[in-house]
This record gives sequence, C-alpha cells and structure tokens, in this order.
Amino acid sequence: MCVNSGSINKSYLINQLMKRSVLMSVTLETIKELAISKGFDVVGVTNADNFERDELEALKRIRDGHMDGYSWYNEERVKKMNRPSELLEDAQSIISLACSYLGDSADSSDTLNGRIARYSWGDDYHRVLKKRIADFCADLSELVDIELKLRIFVDDGPMNDRAAARRSGVGWVGKNTNILTPSHGSWVLLGQVITNLPLPSDLPLKKSCGNCVRCIDDCPTGAIVAPYVIDNKRCISYLTIELRGVIPRDLRPLMGDWIFGCDICQDVCPVNLKALPGHLEEFKQRNGFSTPELVPILEMDQMTFSDRYKNSPIKRTKLVGLQRNACVALGNNGDVKAILPLSKVLCSSEESVVRLHAAWAIGRIGGREAATVLERARDSESDAGVLEEIILSLEEISI
Repeated sequence: MCVNSGSINKSYLINQLMKRSVLMSVTLETIKELAISKGFDVVGVTNADNFERDELEALKRIRDGHMDGYSWYNEERVKKMNRPSELLEDAQSIISLACSYLGDSADSSDTLNGRIARYSWGDDYHRVLKKRIADFCADLSELVDIELKLRIFVDDGPMNDRAAARRSGVGWVGKNTNILTPSHGSWVLLGQVITNLPLPSDLPLKKSCGNCVRCIDDCPTGAIVAPYVIDNKRCISYLTIELRGVIPRDLRPLMGDWIFGCDICQDVCPVNLKALPGHLEEFKQRNGFSTPELVPILEMDQMTFSDRYKNSPIKRTKLVGLQRNACVALGNNGDVKAILPLSKVLCSSEESVVRLHAAWAIGRIGGREAATVLERARDSESDAGVLEEIILSLEEISI
C-alpha cells in the first residue's frame, strides 16, 4: 500500500534501515520508509509499462488545440513521456514521490497587492525535490545488491508524472487534472524515479471526485472545459507564467489579482479542506511572497528582480512578464491610487508589452484622471500595438 509521512516513527525508521542495510537487501516497505525519511509525504510504486490511455488522451488534447502555446508539447514528446522504457534502459519500476507544500495562510492584502500561487511562496521546488530524491537514490543504491540504474524527474523532462502518481496509488486525478492524495489533497509536488530495480506495484486508488464540479464552476476563465480537460490558453497559470507577450483582452478582467499562477481550483476543492500541512522549511513562505505589493514590482529593475527571486519559481515569468501581470492586477483591483504609478510605466517603460497592459489597466480603473493620462500618452506613443490599446481604452473608459 501507499505510505504517508504520518504513519511511521522516524527514529524507528533509521534503526530499521541500518539493520536492513547490513543485509544488503531491500523490501518495498524499506524503500518507502527511506523516501519518507528524506522529506516526502506520500510514496507509491508502479511498473514501467507504457501509459497507453494517457498517451491517447494527451494526443487528443493536442489535436483539440488545448495545448496551444506550448510549442515543446508535441506528439513526439507525448509518446516519449508515456513510454518509461524509452527513458531508461532496462526500466522495471517507477517510484512515485509526493511532497506537500501546504503551509501558512496568505498574508493580508489590499487593492495595491496581488496574489501568487502557493507553490511559489518558497524555494524553487525543482531544486528542493531533486536534491532530496538524489539523496534518496544514493542511500537506496547502498541497500540493493544489483547495479542500480535510475533516472530522476521533477517536472523537468519528458515524464508523465501524474500518470505515474495515479497508477502507483499516490493519488487520483481530479477534474482540474491535479493529483489528489487522500492525506495531503492536491497541495503536493511530484517527483519520479525510473529504475531497473524490480519492485512489486501498488494498486491505483479506487477514488474519484464523484459528482463534484466545484473546480469547473469556480474557474473564472472557464479553463476547465470538461472534466479532466483544461484549455491551457484560458488558464490563469498559463497566462501569467508561460505566455510571452500580450494577454488576450477578453481574459484580462477575469484574471483578478493573480500575478503568478492561480490556486482557485485547489482552494475550492472539498478534498483540500482536510489536507495535512507540509513540513519542509524550503517551502515556507518568503517574506511578502504570497500577496506582494504591486507598485514596487512596476518600479523594479532587473538586478532587483534577479536578487529578490533568486532560487524562486517566480523567476520563470521574467521581469517583463511580472510587470505585465502587475498592471493587469492593478487594473482589476480598481484603486485610483494605482493610476499614478501606472502612468509612469506607460510613459517610461522600455517594454511595449508592459506599456500596453498599463494603458489597459488605467482605462479599466477609469475616471477623469485616467482619461487625461491616456490622452497624453496617445499623443506621444510610437508603438502601434500600444497606441491601439490606448485608443480602445479611451473608447471604453468610464468617466
């Protein structure tokens, strides 16, 4: 069965591992206990057979256009990520690992603050989990009596981690496509180890979301177009992180104050109401990361950005993306105090995409002051795209 961190005594575990290592033999429970000792919360094992159903479903998502925007997500990658034997020679098993990042509640905020997805409040999970998995694998190699082959994945290569987590019994797939674990809900980050070690497989969980559609109903952009199907082009996480360039005009008002990722479909999930918290220090919230002040982001230079978001997932969106997102959030929050800092961005930013979204935000806030700012910018703006946005915003502005 799948093991979770609440089911064992850590001191007892260490003693047992020391005894078993002398024998140079390893059981499935020993492997799971070793993973728990490295900080993982849920562990399961499955075989290295192809994920045939998952491959077919992924190919359909590509054909239906739901993966548009991810140029790297093509048919060749889909086939590779669902065929573990192509990822490691002599692959026999997959050890699926889940680590909770649920911690403190978000800081209080006002209309000049934005929101950031919870997984980004602490250190970059890729580094955190890779180091812990590497430690796990190093100790595992000392316990087995074969030449261990393995390959590690943490959301950074052609590996279908959710398929492995589902088949190994770590969790089941929710209608928002996240893995839901019985103990820690969907507030988990996944890692996989493909290995040549032959291990007995856990059974998939006999659980589902039943008739619940809270995540579908509460998604503001309608990104969950059907149970288990997300149109990435409409997902706030895609729009704020992966999309480079201009956010579609019709989606901007629906994004609220999210500036990096989105947790709405997880926040409303009933399973998550009883989720156990995580315990890793690396995932604890950095100061001001959950609800950052938006005006300082508009004023931020590259050096400050690089320093503040060092070893943080937030660096993925780059400074220009974060400033673009901050403009949208300020526009949606509607505080007239944001007009002045937005006007400075509109007049002085070297990035046309940031100026464009600043113009939209000013227009969305509305009022005579906003109209005056946009009229002045209209007379001086040279970029065609920004100028078009200024004119549209002036036409729509409420005075």
